[in-house]
Amino acid sequence: MKASADAQPLLPKRLSLVAQTVESLGAGIRAGHWLEHLPGERELSRRLQVSRDTLRAALEELQRQGWIEVAQGRRRRIQSSRIVPPRGWNQPVIRLLSTNSFLHSALPHAFLIDALRGQLVKTGAAVEHHVSPACFSSKPASALEETVGGMPAAAWVVLGSRQPMQRWFIEQKLPCLIVGSCRDSIALPSIDADFKATCRHACGVLLRKGHRQIALVLPPKGFDGDADSEAGFREALADSGEGRLAVLRHDGSTGHLCALLDTQLRSASPPTGYLVARSRHVFTVVTHLMRRGLRIPQDVAVISRDDDPYLQAISPEVTRYSINLTRFANRVALAVRQLAETGFLPPRAIRLMPEFIPGGTVR
Repeated sequence: MKASADAQPLLPKRLSLVAQTVESLGAGIRAGHWLEHLPGERELSRRLQVSRDTLRAALEELQRQGWIEVAQGRRRRIQSSRIVPPRGWNQPVIRLLSTNSFLHSALPHAFLIDALRGQLVKTGAAVEHHVSPACFSSKPASALEETVGGMPAAAWVVLGSRQPMQRWFIEQKLPCLIVGSCRDSIALPSIDADFKATCRHACGVLLRKGHRQIALVLPPKGFDGDADSEAGFREALADSGEGRLAVLRHDGSTGHLCALLDTQLRSASPPTGYLVARSRHVFTVVTHLMRRGLRIPQDVAVISRDDDPYLQAISPEVTRYSINLTRFANRVALAVRQLAETGFLPPRAIRLMPEFIPGGTVR
């Protein structure tokens, strides 16, 4: 029989966050994480990193499916038949560790968490998201011991980190994947954008446009991706044999960044080209330069090392580098599954090259 010309295949459906939460709760119940009652809504929202509205919708679906029952004025009781795991059930627990919750993360970071959780839950894993800014400090040992120590996990996925934290995971011999960059001396697997190649390319773009006084705007020291950015920039300058680099390392505050910009603008040879790490600081640089009477891109050029949807809304649209977040999330999920299933990943760095988006802030 000939198929109709108008027939179309069914489109794949992406699991909603409510559906993912239902699967994660169901997996936890099957694995025996909770034996009689579920924890309260506040604790479940914190552990699963979802809003109370999302959690309540998921709990209502679990109740409809017969996983839990609710008596008037009492906690949600788990149906005893659901607690016994199926024969041969050995559910891996994947734990994500970050400095910000899902709801307070930048959009690219939130997309990664959502996509990663969705992919891992579909494989039968239980996924829990732990938030602890103290674990990402310069002295994280006590916070890590409290947050991570004693918690069984098939794999830890650390979203951004500094060397003290990375060394702690090595010393504890815990299965860990760093979503970010590591120094060569750190024997952990890691996945990140190729910031060294990105900044080498960005420097070349500015040099070809005639900029010889260039500023690289970086946040406080500690993240290896920022060190790679500076190294790539300096390599490009050394290869060209021309140009001068000023590194503006601010403390993360708007006031300090603006003060550093003003210092450069008062110098004998102020920068005419700026490469800014961290998309949230691009807005500060662009608006402050315009406030000082400089036209973009006629007087100064600005490139963002990172991408964020709001950069498209700035006029002129910001020239930037954009990583394919779906591809990135797929690569992270593949590595996490391998780590969870085998208990080992080779301590090598996987680097993905972002796409250059021309924009309008470079002439």
